[in-house]
Formats: sequence, C-alpha cells, structure tokens
Amino acid sequence: MTSMYFVSLVVYFLAVSCLTWADYAPDEVTELPGMSFKPNYRQWSGYLKASPGKFLHYWFVTSQRDPLKDPVVLWLNGGPGCSSLDGFLSENGPFHVNDDGATLYENKYSWNRIANVLYLESPAGVGYSYSDDQKYKTDDDEVADDNYLALQSFFAKFPNFTQNEFFIIGESYGGIYAPTLSQRVATGTAKINFKGFAVGNGLSSYALNDQSLIYFGYYHGLFGEQLWTDLNTNCCDKGTCNFFNNSKEACKTLLSQAFSIVYDSGLNEYALYMDCEGGVRARAYERSMSQLFRNYRKNWDNFQLLKVPSVTGQTPSVGEVPPCINSTAQMNWLNRGDVRKALHIPDTLPPWDICSDVVGGQYTNIYPTVKDVYLKLLSLGVRALVYNGDTDMACNFLGDKWFVEQLNQKTTTKYQSWISDDQIAGFYEQYGNITLLTVKGAGHMVPQWAPGPALDMFQSFLSNKPY
Repeated sequence: MTSMYFVSLVVYFLAVSCLTWADYAPDEVTELPGMSFKPNYRQWSGYLKASPGKFLHYWFVTSQRDPLKDPVVLWLNGGPGCSSLDGFLSENGPFHVNDDGATLYENKYSWNRIANVLYLESPAGVGYSYSDDQKYKTDDDEVADDNYLALQSFFAKFPNFTQNEFFIIGESYGGIYAPTLSQRVATGTAKINFKGFAVGNGLSSYALNDQSLIYFGYYHGLFGEQLWTDLNTNCCDKGTCNFFNNSKEACKTLLSQAFSIVYDSGLNEYALYMDCEGGVRARAYERSMSQLFRNYRKNWDNFQLLKVPSVTGQTPSVGEVPPCINSTAQMNWLNRGDVRKALHIPDTLPPWDICSDVVGGQYTNIYPTVKDVYLKLLSLGVRALVYNGDTDMACNFLGDKWFVEQLNQKTTTKYQSWISDDQIAGFYEQYGNITLLTVKGAGHMVPQWAPGPALDMFQSFLSNKPY
C-alpha cells in the first residue's frame, strides 16, 4: 500500500512537472539551422509582456548542470539600444555563429554550464522586440519599469524557476540598466528570489568615465608629453584637474584632441591591444559611443578630429569611426527566414540589427551617476560585482574603480590578484557586499575576449566564494 502510494505520488509530480513545462511549450526551440550538435539543455524563444503594447523578445537556455537548482541569470547588453543576442552569440551563450553566418559551434565556456541564462532584447525596438505603436522614445526609468514587468512575465511563464536564486548582469550601458532594474526587483512586490547583480565594463558615472579616460590614455602611452603638459596647464588648478565639464575653451580644445586620439585614430576603442575588424559598418559602434563624452562632442566635431594620422595615413572624419566590432556573422544568421521561424519571430518584424538607431537616437539619460542606486541596494544586503576588462577605453577600469571607491564602503578584502587556470587573471578588492575586479588583458566584452577567466569569475560570484 505504501509503495503503491509512493509510486502514485512520483507519477503525480512528474505529471505536474511535465504539465508546467508544457505551459510554455509553444516557445520551445527544438532545432536550429546550422546546429550540427545535440545540446544537453533546453531553450525557449518568444515574447515577454512589458507595459501595454510592448513585447520584449527573450531567449532562455537552461543550465547544463542542474536546471531546477542552479541560479537564473538575466543578461543585458547596453547601447542604449543594442541587443543582448550579441552577448548570446558572441560572448557567453552556449553556441556562437561561425564566420560563414550559416553554421554554429559550441562555446565550451558558456555561462549556462552552471546557470540558467535569460537573454532579453531591451528596450522595445531593439532586435526583435517591438511595440504595437512603433513609438520607441524611452528613458532609463521606463526601461527599468518595462524590464521589471518582463521579468514578472517570465516567471509567470516559467513558474518552475521562481524559487531559484536570481541575478542580473549588464554590460556597458548595462551599467545603468542592471542596477536600476535591480532596485525595482529588490524593493518590488514580485516574488523573485533576488540575490545580486553584476556590471561588466559598465557606464556608472559620466563624470568619472570622462575624467579617468584622460589618465588611462596618458599612462598607456597614447598622448605625447606636450599634450599632457598642455592638458595639465589648461584643465587643472592647484593640483585638481577637470577633464569632464571644463568650460575653458583652451581646455575643451585640448580634450577634443585627446578624445580624437582615443576614438578616431584607428585604435580599437573596445580593446586597446587588439586590431580593428575591417569591412563592417560603423553605425552601431558610433551609436554606442554617442552617449559618452557629450560635453566635448561639439568641440570635437568642430575640431575636425585633429591631425592624428590613421593606419591608412589619413585623418578619418566623424562619420567614419573605425568599425572595430564585427557582427556580420550573427546578423546574417539571425536574419535567415528559417532561423526567424525557429525562434518564433513574427514575419511582420523588420530585420534584426545589433543596435537600433531609432531607439538610441531618441533615448533620454536620467542618471548621470548610479551612486545612490548602488547605495540603496547595498543597504538592502544585495550582492554586487563590478568587473572590467582592463584594456577597454569605452568604459575604462579606472573610472569604475573610482566609482566603487566613492561609495565609501569598508574594505573587507585588500587588493590582490585572482587566479584562473593557474595564471593571474586580474585583480580584485572587496568592500562588504560589493566586489571590484579586473580581468587582465580583456577588453569591453570580457566573456568574448577572456572566456575562461570570465566563467571562473561568474562561478565565484554566483556561489559567493573567493575569487
């Protein structure tokens, strides 16, 4: 009798489990064009409801280890206006697209080896996300509100994962997205088992990002001694320098020269020591850069980008920013009709692009710094990680280091190296709930350019164990 009851109970729970999974069966991705290997995880692609009339495209992959116990992690790329599918298909997703734009290969450093990962194309108008009214003007708070609604839609679709630990990770302009969304999750009424957030090469403070880049550039050998002397003479007073919003014309002109060397001389702005990918449109890159160094952009443009010879011996114009990131393969694959069908993308939607000019061009920035947001989250006991590839010049490590230090949290682990694969992978320091970490030799997209160390870092963060 007891054994029969036990068997019946097992059958019942299996049935309930299968029924729950079947609730979102229409979104399940059962096969993908170009995939010649059999994945050991399940995946879904479809839409989550945000505010009325807005539908955000998601792609969810379960953990390769223990899906029902491993954490659920939300991944957000930045821009603003750039797609998180770039993170999936070129950074930390379970597979990437070969250069032929037609076939896929497995990523042995995928973050879904140890976690369930949700990739969300946000805001509406980015990638395959859309709004019924096709109005895509938005701002930081509206994006956070819509992403919070989308998360509630996700957990309503996937109730099996409501008890799993939940984390939010953002890259680049995700430095705004991740903490602002985290604040809504941490203080909201939705039942989400939220544990922490991480920001990779994030924009955390416009002032500190601008200010630090000048020091980064000089001490990485990008500026001649004369320019450095002139910057100090014209932008500094009594030992204090203002490279962010200095009103002196002489200083503004010199800063335009400095920013021109960083961004318009042929260097890879995302990874100083890597070459630029050639032959790709610059538009997406130019859009992401337009959010930075806005105080000097007019000066910079008027200055005609200074006489810094490019690799071709010519001075590039503003509209010919060197396109250092190659997303052609992902774009070609995602725009195939059979791929769109497999991912349940409506035929009425326009082609996928890595970034949206429509969204980025109308975007309103509300937070010049997210310092207060961090302080609120840390006061609630939320765990945070700020990590930087140390060769990035878009959102450089020094600016984020200053940002974390200015939160004035007590140091609990002194600055020291961390190890990956028996090598020093970077350095870190801890201030209670927040960790500041660098990844040696990596650029803006850490999981792409340092995949092994990035996975080790990710695992340490999720498990709250030493780096």
